Amino acid sequence: MEKPTLLYDGDCYFCRSWVARWKKTSQGRVEFRAYQEAGHLFPEIPPKDFESAIQLIDSHQRFSGAEAIFRTLALGGKKWPLFLYQKLPLFKPLSEGSYRLIASRRGFFSRITRLLWGHHLEKPGYAFSSWVFTRLLGAAYFFAFGALIFQWKGLWSREGILPSGIYLDALKSHLGFKAYFFSPTLCWIFRQDAFLGFLAWGGALFSLLIACGIWEGPSILMCWLFYSSLVGVGQDFLSFQWDILLLETSLIACWMFPWRFWRGLEIEEPRVIPRILLTLLLFKLFFESGLVKVLSGDPTWSNFTALFYHYQTQPLPTWIGWWAAQCPHWFLEISVAAVLAIELGTPFLLFFPRRVKMLGGTLMIFLQTLIALTGNYGFFNWLAIALCVLCFDDFFFQNFFRKWSLKFRLITAESQLPGWKKALLFSFAGLWGILSLTQLTEMIRPQAAPQILERMDAALSPLHIASSYGPFAVMTTHRYEIVIQGSADGIAWEDYDFKWKPQDLSRAPSFIEPYQPRLDWQMWFEALEPYQRRSWFTAFLVRLLEGSPSVLSLLKSNPFIAGPPKYVRALFYEYHFTTPKERRLSGHWWKREFKGAYCPILALQGDQNGS
Repeated sequence: MEKPTLLYDGDCYFCRSWVARWKKTSQGRVEFRAYQEAGHLFPEIPPKDFESAIQLIDSHQRFSGAEAIFRTLALGGKKWPLFLYQKLPLFKPLSEGSYRLIASRRGFFSRITRLLWGHHLEKPGYAFSSWVFTRLLGAAYFFAFGALIFQWKGLWSREGILPSGIYLDALKSHLGFKAYFFSPTLCWIFRQDAFLGFLAWGGALFSLLIACGIWEGPSILMCWLFYSSLVGVGQDFLSFQWDILLLETSLIACWMFPWRFWRGLEIEEPRVIPRILLTLLLFKLFFESGLVKVLSGDPTWSNFTALFYHYQTQPLPTWIGWWAAQCPHWFLEISVAAVLAIELGTPFLLFFPRRVKMLGGTLMIFLQTLIALTGNYGFFNWLAIALCVLCFDDFFFQNFFRKWSLKFRLITAESQLPGWKKALLFSFAGLWGILSLTQLTEMIRPQAAPQILERMDAALSPLHIASSYGPFAVMTTHRYEIVIQGSADGIAWEDYDFKWKPQDLSRAPSFIEPYQPRLDWQMWFEALEPYQRRSWFTAFLVRLLEGSPSVLSLLKSNPFIAGPPKYVRALFYEYHFTTPKERRLSGHWWKREFKGAYCPILALQGDQNGS
C-alpha cells in the first residue's frame, strides 16, 4: 500500500459521516475505503471484525476501534489523542469501552450526531463569517469615529468641556515621564486641536477601507491606533465598555488575514489563533456580563425584578423600551431569568459542535437585538453581533445564502505566517490569555490572583489588550434627570434643551443608535452622584456661562442668542414613564417630580454677585 488504509462500514450513515470529517483532517495521508468494496483485499481479517469496528492497516500492522481513530488523527497532525491513549492508564479502556458502546448503538448515536452537527461533520470553515465580521467591524468603527466628528470640538478642544491639552499638561506635571504610559496617545506629539479632528476623520476613512475589504489588516491597526489615541485624551466621555471592547477586538482581528491590498471576490479561511481568541472574547463579554450581576448581590437581579426598572432608568431608552416597561411583572421576571440564562449559559455553547454553537450565537444575537430595540447603546450591539457572527460556519452561509455565497471564490487553506510573525502572534495570544484569566480571577475572588499578574495587568491596562466587562451589575431603580437653566438677571430662568436625553415630557424616546451623543450619556451618569464628584460637569457649566459655540453645538437649543447668561443652575427631577392611559390623556411619555437643586447657582468671577 502506498499509504495507510482505513476500512469502514460503507452501508452505515454514521460511519460515512465521520469518515468524511476524518478525510479532511487527514490531509490526504490516509486512504479511506468501505470494507464492502475493499475487504476482499484483506482476507486475513474476518468479516465479523469489519462489522464490529473500523480497521486501520498501516505497514503490515492492523489497528481497530478507538486506537484506529486516534492513529488516523495522528497521521493528519492531531497527535494528542493518541498520546493520551498510549500514556494515560485509564484513557485506553475508557475510550475503547466508549467506542464499543457507540458501535453497538450506531442508530441512536447517528441521530445525536445529526442533532449536534447536522449533515456536515467535516471540519467547518469560517471564511464567510470572517468576511462578514470584518465588514461589521469596519461599520462599528465608522459609527464610532463618525459620531466623534460632530462632537470632538465641544468635548476636547480648547473651548470644549475637557480640553485635551490641559489634561495632558496636568498628567505630565503630576506623573512626569510616566504620563506617556498612563495615557498612550499620538496627541502627545501633535497637541493642536485640529489633530483631534484629523484622528476622527482619518479613523472614519480607514473604517471605510475595512468595510470595503481594502488593506484590511493595516486599516484595522490604524483604526486601533487612532481610536486609542482619542480614548487616551477622552477622559469621562470615552470611558465606556464598548470603547474598550472595540480596541480589544481590533488588536485580535488585525491578525486574521494576510495584509493584502484588496482581495476582491476572494474570501479565505481566517487564521486559527485569532479566530479562537475572538471566540474567547465573545465568551468573556457575555459570561462576565452575567457573572457581575450574580456577584454584585444586587437584589433586583436575585429576585428577578431588574427589568421592572431597567427600561425607564437606562441612559437613553427608545419608544419600544417605553412599551416594554408596560409589560406585566410576571413577563418581566421571566425576561430577567432569560437574560441571566443567556449571559451565563450560552457562552459555554461556543465550545460545542457546530449546531449547538450556532444556537448559542443565535441566542446571543437575539439578546443583543432586544437590547438595541429598547435602548440606545451606540455601536455596542453592532459590535457584539459582529462577534456572534463568527459562530456560523461556511456550511451555514452556503445553505442559507447560496446565491450570495456563489459570487465569491472560497479559499479554504489557512494562510501561514512567517516564523517571527508566528512567534509574535503566539506571544500576543499568551499575553491576552494571562491578562483575561487574571481579570476573571479578580472578578470572582478579589485579590486572589498573584500580585505580579495584577501589577502586569495594571501596567498594560492603558493599551487595552484585554479588559473585563460587566454592564448593569447593579440596577438603577430611580431615574433622575438634571435640568440646566440659565438666567440673565437671576429672576427669569430658561432651560437648556438637550438633543436626546429625556427632558421635554411630550417628546417620545427615539432611536439614535449607532450614533452615541457623549454629553447626553454623561448627564445620565452625572445624575447618579453629587455634582462635586465629577469635575467635567462644573467645566460644562462654565462653558455655558462663557457661551462656547463648540459646547453649545452639543445641545438642541440655546435660549441665549444675544449673549451668554450671567447665571446658571441645575435642578434635580425624578422621571417616570407614563402609563398608556396617562399618555392618552396628556400626550406625555414622561412624568416628573421636582427634587430640588442639584448644585448652587453659578456665575463667572467678576459678574454681579459672582461665585
